[in-house]
Amino acid sequence: MRIAILGAGPAGLYLSYLIKRRDVAADITVIEQNAPDATFGFGVVFSDRALEFLREDDAATYQAIVPHMESWSDMTLSLRGARVVIDGIGFSAIGRLHLLQILQARAASVGVAPLYRRTVQSLGEFDGFDLVVGADGVNSLVRRSLARELGSSVRLLSNRFAWFGTTQRFDTLTQTFVETEQGAFNAHHYRYAPAMSTFVVEMHEQTFARMAFAALDENASRSACERLFADALGGRPLISNNSIWRQFPVVHNERWSHGKYVLLGDALHTAHFSIGSGTRLAMEDAIALDRALAAHAALPAALAAYEAARRPILEKLVAGANGSADWYEHFGEHMRLAPVDFAMSYITRSGRVDLERLRTLSPKFAARYERERDRPRRTRG
Repeated sequence: MRIAILGAGPAGLYLSYLIKRRDVAADITVIEQNAPDATFGFGVVFSDRALEFLREDDAATYQAIVPHMESWSDMTLSLRGARVVIDGIGFSAIGRLHLLQILQARAASVGVAPLYRRTVQSLGEFDGFDLVVGADGVNSLVRRSLARELGSSVRLLSNRFAWFGTTQRFDTLTQTFVETEQGAFNAHHYRYAPAMSTFVVEMHEQTFARMAFAALDENASRSACERLFADALGGRPLISNNSIWRQFPVVHNERWSHGKYVLLGDALHTAHFSIGSGTRLAMEDAIALDRALAAHAALPAALAAYEAARRPILEKLVAGANGSADWYEHFGEHMRLAPVDFAMSYITRSGRVDLERLRTLSPKFAARYERERDRPRRTRG
């Protein structure tokens, strides 16, 4: 089978590696419009044990990635000077470019050499291929070209956000919430290397307008965010890397394939960055597609099996991500709560965690929440 994979991000690289590892005779062409060392953003975060799916089936890739990750077992919320630690909520992170380099090396180990700096103008360039995989991200050419056939939709959330980096080191994944006269701000920040951290700044559209961020260039925006989060940054500067203001795109497709074309990763779906699952979902998509191709000789059957196996799992995770995204669209309202109540609102935002589960998952936080929740009742009694 002659296969074209459009996009050399985590989804495309990992799929090419999996297929070639399984079938050395496979003819695979990976095409990427950017240079091999081009990347946007800084760190990639994974929820706790998010790479466990690799351990059994692909121990070599697991061992290639995990030693380079920064990990922690708690997370912290900062609101009005109060810090609330939620124990047992672990994450791991790695630099996005570092992850790409590892996956590039894995692909090279089985003989895959992506074609970089190649821009595809239309799907007509794939006439000679048996299978074309759209692993080309949020702005997918494959999805846009087949939007009607796939039942594609993209809607933008209203919040504005920008990805920065900093040399400030954070002990845990931390959410810092700041209230000003112009409105509420939030920063998602975590270390992804011993001396580097990601720092994502988010605000509501009304705050964005009041602060006139649209009129500021990248340096001026960076300076304004440094002032807003000076305490969290410990006086250290923010670092820009295409750190422009964006609105998060919610991508959905009624159908995952059409003819010889199929989608995976961000081209197929997006999961809000607040749950730390985007890269994991993309790599799991690649595993599911490779398994379906291995199990079914006929392409239509393979693509149908891929969607049938993966869609129920994905929809559950994306529903949680959408619940999280909705919470962030209103985080300024939630900030009126007392810090511990705010933390409970935060940790239950996706609908997948409740107090009973927290008693097992985060016993220290659950005990603090129940203690502070019950205290006013004792006072009144």
